[in-house]
Amino acid sequence: MNFNSKQHYQISLKHHIIFWSIYFVITVIRWGGIHENYLYSLKTTLIGFPIEMILVYLNVYVFMPKFAFNNKRYTTYIVLILSSIFLMVLAKFYLNYYLLSSDAWKEGLNTANNITLTYILDNMIGELYVITFVTAIKITLDLLKEQKRVTSLEKAQLETELLFLRTQVSPHFFFNTLNNIYSLAVERSKKTQIIILKLSELMRYLLYETKSKRQTLENEILCIQNYLDLERVRHNDDLEVNMSISGNIEDKEIAPILLLSFIENAFKHGAYKNIGKVKIDIDFSIKNDFLFFTITNPMPANSEHEKPYNQSSGIGLKNVKKRLALGYHKNDYKLVIKNNKKRFFVKLRIRVANAK
Repeated sequence: MNFNSKQHYQISLKHHIIFWSIYFVITVIRWGGIHENYLYSLKTTLIGFPIEMILVYLNVYVFMPKFAFNNKRYTTYIVLILSSIFLMVLAKFYLNYYLLSSDAWKEGLNTANNITLTYILDNMIGELYVITFVTAIKITLDLLKEQKRVTSLEKAQLETELLFLRTQVSPHFFFNTLNNIYSLAVERSKKTQIIILKLSELMRYLLYETKSKRQTLENEILCIQNYLDLERVRHNDDLEVNMSISGNIEDKEIAPILLLSFIENAFKHGAYKNIGKVKIDIDFSIKNDFLFFTITNPMPANSEHEKPYNQSSGIGLKNVKKRLALGYHKNDYKLVIKNNKKRFFVKLRIRVANAK
């Protein structure tokens, strides 16, 4: 903990003035009532007040940061603070004695016209009270500022990590789509312009619409539809995609490309690794504030010598699991991933907040 850091431990001059003004008034009233002489109390306070301020600031801005916190020289710190208090008590005694009264300790049980051990110990304890109280306030404020700083850093790190995770759509998809466009262009197919338009819309969404924490569910589904249209061109008649939507998708929000990650995963491990007809089923069901999303795809065909394939361990699903954990409260979603010998299932229940 660095007490020298102006950014994290600076208290404004206004707060210093307010604190010491309140403390000064309370001290005058307190001792004025005890002495039954407020003028005398004012004079003794004016003498002792600068001494207490010097003690406090020496402790907070010199002794603590240099010896207690940074270098952990606690013995040195204790010796310094006690020595300083002792010297200040002597100074306070002689100033009161020569400037105000030969009885420099009117609040004591006996007249104090010379230095005694009782006087020294009692006044040192009193000064320790003041130092401890002020230091406790300072440390509390510093800890609050430090906590705020740490929270801000964690928030920035979280946002950076989420942004990074949102950009992790497989580049292979774009390379393959460009190859398909090239083939269609060579064949001078009428589909070429449509595919370029679909790819343009998808890339625009991924580049410009995924920077915010939430995106409308309508735009997310439109992005998925463009993705599916591009995949249909690639697989032709070998691909069957059934997508159904029920409930009101308007005024709903979701983390961008969250669902697209599941779609991409289904094609990567379902369509790309199977020969022949491939069937992928996608369902969106909106009930009140929740979206119930389900997608199923065929399991990859494995040879007899290959180990059983565990699709749930793929990078894409690890990515989306981390995004859910970082971007949503644990009570706002439930993800279930399972498979049998033929089909792979993903079921997601997620809160979709109303758009504002």
